[in-house]
Amino acid sequence: MKLAAFDIGGTSLKMGVTTDLGEIVKKEQVEVQQSSGKEILEHILQWVKDNPDCEGIAISVPGHVDAVSGTIFMGGTVRDFDRFNIVDWLAKETSLPVTVENDAHCALLAERWLGKAQSMADFLMITIGTGVGGAIFCNNALVHGKGFSAGEFGRMLTSRPASDGVSQYTMDKTCTMSSLREYYSLHMACSQEEVSGEDVFAKYDEGDPICSRLVITFYQDICAAIYNLAHIFDPECIFFGGGITAREQFLQEIKFHLAWFGLEIKLDTATHGNDSGMLGASWHFLQQHKDGDKNHQAP
Repeated sequence: MKLAAFDIGGTSLKMGVTTDLGEIVKKEQVEVQQSSGKEILEHILQWVKDNPDCEGIAISVPGHVDAVSGTIFMGGTVRDFDRFNIVDWLAKETSLPVTVENDAHCALLAERWLGKAQSMADFLMITIGTGVGGAIFCNNALVHGKGFSAGEFGRMLTSRPASDGVSQYTMDKTCTMSSLREYYSLHMACSQEEVSGEDVFAKYDEGDPICSRLVITFYQDICAAIYNLAHIFDPECIFFGGGITAREQFLQEIKFHLAWFGLEIKLDTATHGNDSGMLGASWHFLQQHKDGDKNHQAP
C-alpha cells in the first residue's frame, strides 16, 4: 500500500510517498510563502495528482488537532487552518481516505513505530524549530488531552514572568532558532533576516562572546524544561526532533548543561530526522484503516 504523506510547517511543506512498511519511496520539499494555507492545499492536491498510485493521504500538521474528526482547531504557525476540517475537504477533493495528526505527535509515533521507542511504554518527544512542540506517550498510549493540546511544551515557563507578559518567558520564546536569531540581531543591530540559526552556532563554536551567552542560555532553558518534564512524567527517554538535532554536538551539549541540575535521564534524537513527520502520519493513517496486516497493528 502506498500513501501520499505530508508534513506541514509554517515555512515549508514536506511531501512524500510512503509504504505500509515505513519506506519512503519518493519525497520533495517546497517553500511556503507567509504560511499560506491555500498554497499548502494546492501543493497537496498537485502531489496527489502526480502520484495516482497512492491509496490514501496522511497529514502531519502543527497546532491543536482532533485526529478523530479531522478538524484543526488551532493551526499553529498556519493560522489559515484554524477551525478547518482538512480531512473532509481533502476527501471531497480527491475521493481518497484522509487522516491528520499533530506534527509533534507524528514525530513521536514514528519513533514508536520504526525507531528506538518500539518497546517503550513511557517516553516524550520535544521538537525544536520555529516553535517548540511536544508529545507524550504514557502507559502505552499517546496523550491528546481534553482540548487536543497535550504536549504543548512550548508554553512551559523557563523563568518567572515579569511585567512584560507571560509569553516572553516560555520555551517558544527562549528555546527556538527564531529566538536565537532575534536576540542576536538585537545585539548586533541588524535585521533578523540577515542571520540564521546556523550562523549563531558557528560563531558560538568560534568562541564569540555574544553567541556564547545566547547559546548557553538557550541550552540552560531547555534543561530546565527537561528537569520539570522528567519529574512530572518519569519517562524512560526524552527524544528530540527538529532542525537543531542535525548539530552533531547537540546531545553532548545538552547533557553537559543538564549535569548542573543533578538529573540523570536518557536523552536521544529522533531516529528518522526530518522524515519523522511523514512516517508518523503514515503510521497514524494505518491505525485508522487497519487491514489485519501485522505491520499496521498498534505496538
